[in-house]
Amino acid sequence: MMHVTFALFADAANLSQEGKLNILGVFDALQVGSLPSLHPRATLVVHLKGSPADAGSHRVQLQWMSPSGAELWSSEGELGVQAPPSGVTEMDFPLLAQLDLPLDASGRYVMRLGLDGETRAEVPIQVRATIPGPVSRAPILMS
Repeated sequence: MMHVTFALFADAANLSQEGKLNILGVFDALQVGSLPSLHPRATLVVHLKGSPADAGSHRVQLQWMSPSGAELWSSEGELGVQAPPSGVTEMDFPLLAQLDLPLDASGRYVMRLGLDGETRAEVPIQVRATIPGPVSRAPILMS
């Protein structure tokens, strides 16, 4: 049965020509100037492991949940797994999704990853709005 070995958010990720997964700027917290806001171009990186028995089509679901538990958006797609060459017993399936993340409040957000209708991973992000500091003012001198 296919399983998630890790899932995280990063600034960027790609697969090299050799099939190596490159990940840049892993994060689990965001500081934003104000809310509501949109964090542009976050990359969700999911690494799945499977066996030859996993060959076939699998349904992948993403669900972005707010701190209040409301679904802010969801998406669904298909992952097609081809049978490996004879003798291969373990297969890697990196999934990379570049996403804009809507943020409506401070708190803990969660990206839920579902595979074939079952939640397989949750990737949390803590969001904080910048609190304006005290305004420094020069004294006014009157004569």
